Amino acid sequence: MHHHHHGDSRHHGDQREQNKQGLTIALGITTGIMLLEFFGGLLTNSLALLSDSGHMLSDAGSLALSLAAMWFAARPASPNKSFGFYRFEILAALFNGVTLFVIAGFIVWEAVNRFLSPPKVAGGSMMMIAAVGLAANLVSAWFLMKKGDVKENVNLKSAFLHILGDALGSVGAIVAGVLMTLYSWYEADPVISVIVALFILRSAWGVLSDSIHILMEGTPVTIDQEEVRKTLGEIRGVNDVHDLHIWTITSGLDSLSCHLVIEDERDGQVILQQAIRKIEERFQIRHTTIQVETTDLQHPEQVCDPHS
Repeated sequence: MHHHHHGDSRHHGDQREQNKQGLTIALGITTGIMLLEFFGGLLTNSLALLSDSGHMLSDAGSLALSLAAMWFAARPASPNKSFGFYRFEILAALFNGVTLFVIAGFIVWEAVNRFLSPPKVAGGSMMMIAAVGLAANLVSAWFLMKKGDVKENVNLKSAFLHILGDALGSVGAIVAGVLMTLYSWYEADPVISVIVALFILRSAWGVLSDSIHILMEGTPVTIDQEEVRKTLGEIRGVNDVHDLHIWTITSGLDSLSCHLVIEDERDGQVILQQAIRKIEERFQIRHTTIQVETTDLQHPEQVCDPHS
């Protein structure tokens, strides 16, 4: 039996620090704009400013949650949490995905009510507020993209989508403001809001399905399990590969465990070393647990391995 760790990969730790930096900067910008809009709304008696600061508050909350999850995930493993607290990031992503659905639902509900009786909106003020919000969100999104891994890290991706959803809302508000100012078409506000909500829903579904797949111990989407089985089976002296499991602990950290049945006269350590190297080089999985067995070792029937 061999457990191969590589200090849980130095690269994973470096990327983690950059993700934290990106989230911290984005949280600082979002909180600053939220306070500016809140006090600006109180001073100017602007409901639009106050409601946008409320939206910013939900974004700041999601960013703070993602940051807290990263801090929690960095805690060392304990005897009763042998994999550590990495999964906190996935739980935060799941929660953020759900809140994106809720936000989109609220937007659609409000849009339907506004469509039935479109209120007169001060298009000019609306555009100015939206422009400030858009600038802030674009700067936050840029820092997250520059510093963080928004493609592979599900937690960071969910926070990034919150910011992007806000930026989309700001773009929508500017377009609606132009249409209302030029053509007095007040239905533009709810129509564009629904389009923005649909974009948010599409992104939220991706985050939710990714998070659930990881929590259900699903095989990473970038890895073909049959390809892994074939690669291990091609090693000289390997008769059978069974009880093969590949799963994601957290974004960027995959694990593999399996049993290799080898020819009795073969050197198990040599085959084990080849298997570890092949899995790392071909599939970038550095956390492997491989049990080497001879043909006379009989295992009880494995319930969860379809190939056993």
